[in-house]
Amino acid sequence: MTTIDRVPAASVFAPVVAPTVLLGLIGAGIQLSRTPRMHEAEAAAQGLRLVYRLIDLDVLGVGPEALADLLASAQAAGFAGLNITYPCKQAAIPLLDDLSDDARALGAVNTIVFHGGKRIGHNTDWWGFAESFKRGLPEARMKRVTQLGAGGAGSAVAHALLTLGAERLTIVDTDGGKAEALARSLRQRFGADRVAASPDVAAAMTETDGLVNTTPVGMAKHPGLPLPVALLGRALWVSDIVYFPLETALLRAARLLGCRTLDGGGMAVFQAVEAFRLFTGRLPDADRMTAEFAAQGV
Repeated sequence: MTTIDRVPAASVFAPVVAPTVLLGLIGAGIQLSRTPRMHEAEAAAQGLRLVYRLIDLDVLGVGPEALADLLASAQAAGFAGLNITYPCKQAAIPLLDDLSDDARALGAVNTIVFHGGKRIGHNTDWWGFAESFKRGLPEARMKRVTQLGAGGAGSAVAHALLTLGAERLTIVDTDGGKAEALARSLRQRFGADRVAASPDVAAAMTETDGLVNTTPVGMAKHPGLPLPVALLGRALWVSDIVYFPLETALLRAARLLGCRTLDGGGMAVFQAVEAFRLFTGRLPDADRMTAEFAAQGV
């Protein structure tokens, strides 16, 4: 008996009458996701029929261990592909047939395309964050940057920060081994003197120019702050990749201190822009998808 046979929400995999593209998002606590409407609205604007479904681990009452069954069910149901979010971006890797160069380098996927009976993993998160950062925090000082989190999203964001020119990136995670593993991987690609892991967030914040939160802390499902407010200062720029809510407790505190801030909306839009291209083979209109994201409220 598969996971889908045992869960009450198996209808997410029910057939749709002649859809051109059937997509879905797998993750935990994703009911507030704006991704479905972004994809469906962009497809409609291009005259393409597209149906996008939420496959929420919390609603199904399962964990990442169900991922193999969920992927198999989606593939059998005729899905063209899936987006993957917390906590499955790294767990999906062993279940795939091939990886794009970016996904292989990052060790995390957020987009899976089903093609020719195979599962191909991609990572559009890093490009999504990079595009958002360039537009939202132009000319931000990046001599020293601190990143909270070393998971799948953290891997993508760290890659983006170094690609954007961060001279020294310090990664902090509650799992020190995970932070060091990510730092080691990044050093191999970007140089030994550009990345470090630290168990001490207070030490990492000393003399830092900017802070990026890539942990789930701040989400509606995981409210709170990922570090003490006392560690923030008005000279910092602060970015959070969480987008529901769009203004996290971290960003609110940073704005009150006078920090330049960047919310997770831009990353959410631009990762979807590239994912849409991979899913459909069509170039999306980034401005139109940005407007659709904004139209869904704060």
